[in-house]
Amino acid sequence: MKAEILSVGTEILLGDIVNTNSHYLSKELALLGISVHRQTTVGDNEDRLLDAIRSALKDCDIIFATGGLGPTTDDITKETAAKAMGKDLYIHEPSLQRIKGYFRDSARAMTAGNEKQALFPKDAYILENDNGTAPGCVMTNEKGQSIVVLPGPPKEMIPMFEEKVKPYLEKYLDSTIISKALKVIGLGEWDMASRVRDIITGNENPTVAPYAKDFESLLRITAKAENESACRALIDPVVAEIKARIGEYIYGEDDDTIEKVVGELLIRNKLKFACAESVTGGMIASRMLGYEGGMSKVFDEAFVTYSNESKTRYLGVDEVILKRHGAVSEETCHAMAKGLLENTGAQVGLVTTGIAGPDGGSPEKPVGLVYIGVNIKGTITVFRHVFSGGDRNRIRSRATVSALGHLRTELAKELN
Repeated sequence: MKAEILSVGTEILLGDIVNTNSHYLSKELALLGISVHRQTTVGDNEDRLLDAIRSALKDCDIIFATGGLGPTTDDITKETAAKAMGKDLYIHEPSLQRIKGYFRDSARAMTAGNEKQALFPKDAYILENDNGTAPGCVMTNEKGQSIVVLPGPPKEMIPMFEEKVKPYLEKYLDSTIISKALKVIGLGEWDMASRVRDIITGNENPTVAPYAKDFESLLRITAKAENESACRALIDPVVAEIKARIGEYIYGEDDDTIEKVVGELLIRNKLKFACAESVTGGMIASRMLGYEGGMSKVFDEAFVTYSNESKTRYLGVDEVILKRHGAVSEETCHAMAKGLLENTGAQVGLVTTGIAGPDGGSPEKPVGLVYIGVNIKGTITVFRHVFSGGDRNRIRSRATVSALGHLRTELAKELN
């Protein structure tokens, strides 16, 4: 099944809002086995929108249109889609009553524009909106082509797709598609892909595709079969082979985050955690505390020891070490990691020191040089990185992800 995603809204063309709907729909449709051949963005202009829909109908079986379902005169997606399909619009009484109920419950006045949100072709499949006033719909022509019309706000579009559109589509699909993502820290996308190149190129079902995102790498394994069990049977041997090659770098799967994986290791083993950050300036603490699975049970203390004085005051780093080796050095990082546990009640510590730039670098210590220290019950390991090719915040973000990756690896070694 070939599809086009049609994003409607002048505000998208002007850059006033970021079009996240296309990204979401592309990913979800791929998982359903629906091939997206094109993405188009068009403003709130009837002639241009009509041309875009007619063009898509020449090449595709189904169009997913988002936006333009509101109550104002420039919200014309549904009306234009119906025109392209040769269909008239009528009041859909159940939708009208739901809209009236929405305004009655919210004690707001309903307008004539809101009433037009209940206009649909008589044979349309209505997609109820549980999060707003604009229902969506599926229109189908005599050739069997469909236009799925969805609201623009993601808080309305995503639940509608998940709860209404997916079940509708699955009735017409003749197979099941399942994906598993393996998440990697410590290998760039190219390095990761090169180690499993034959697996990537040698498989058609399941397919294996590498990606890079947010300073991590990812391998997505996707299988197509008659049911979920058959898909899993295709995926599992490939996953096992990939883990045999790069398992030490794989920190999680699917919806896992590095902070979730580290947090669960700490919580499960009742290990108190502390961190002291120089170059990352609180990013590690923020990521860890963003995990909602009970960090309050194990998160002990966090310091931002940016100056030399703070490293001495809170972590007990000897001034002689700082003068002799500098704040950005293996020796200082080691001393920070040692002092962190000695001056807190933690059993696990993570520290960073480095040069984020844009100034402060030298041939011996370039911008992007970062030292990461892990201390687990007195056993200290220091890692050296040079994160080149990025601005200040990019270097800090890469250092944060790498630090959590090193902590995960060292914890795994200690706890096995």
